[in-house]
Amino acid sequence: MPEGDTVFHAAERLRTALVGKPLTRCDIRVPRFATVDLSGRAVDQVVPRGKHLFIRVGDASIHTHLKMEGIWQVLPRGGRWRRPAFKARIVLANDTSEAVGFEMGVVEVLSAQEAERAVAHLGPDLLGPDWDANEAVERLARHADIPISVALLDQRNLAGVGNVFASETCFQARVDPRTHVSEVANLAEVVDVAHKLLTLAAAKPPRQELVYGKAGRPCPRCATPIIRIQHGVGVSAERNVYLCPRCQSGQPTTTT
Repeated sequence: MPEGDTVFHAAERLRTALVGKPLTRCDIRVPRFATVDLSGRAVDQVVPRGKHLFIRVGDASIHTHLKMEGIWQVLPRGGRWRRPAFKARIVLANDTSEAVGFEMGVVEVLSAQEAERAVAHLGPDLLGPDWDANEAVERLARHADIPISVALLDQRNLAGVGNVFASETCFQARVDPRTHVSEVANLAEVVDVAHKLLTLAAAKPPRQELVYGKAGRPCPRCATPIIRIQHGVGVSAERNVYLCPRCQSGQPTTTT
């Protein structure tokens, strides 16, 4: 699933291509909003919020979420699409540029108030201008009895972490991802690591994974083979998590 840095980069590309320019095409290919046409109106803002993205056109906000397979492609007007046309869920164009959202998990047109409600449940945005580390720590601490990696994935605690950054954060902080939140020695340090990792990935793409997806390869710190486990609770059940069993050798309170 795309993570906060992916949405941040998509917002940058969309902002460059669309903001301040009147739309010459607005094609929303989901039944509920298929008749909505914002052509003739200028795009005012493109705003990422965790894994959510809003394109603001006057009093309307186009809300999208990539979910598992979604991608935004920005190209010159009339350029070749990267995926088949039947996978496009939204097409926005002006005189010079075109933005196509393929296989989006969410595409909807909301009022300003509805847009606020759509993300009201989210915790502090790791890449947002109003990032609040203390609030993120407080929200994580409320989930004392679940594994830290699962708590990091809960967007109500902090917005922008997915499977990749959950594994990478725990590795960099030298915390076993299965350790319950209440047993993490320095929760503020974990939050700080997550913030630094996403900020770096947003500023200097592409991201560089040290453990995620590298099961069987040597740990970059101690050369112990990286392992992959599946664990989680609720909607995060059976997520893939990667770790070094030596560098992250705290005693987990849940089984693999």
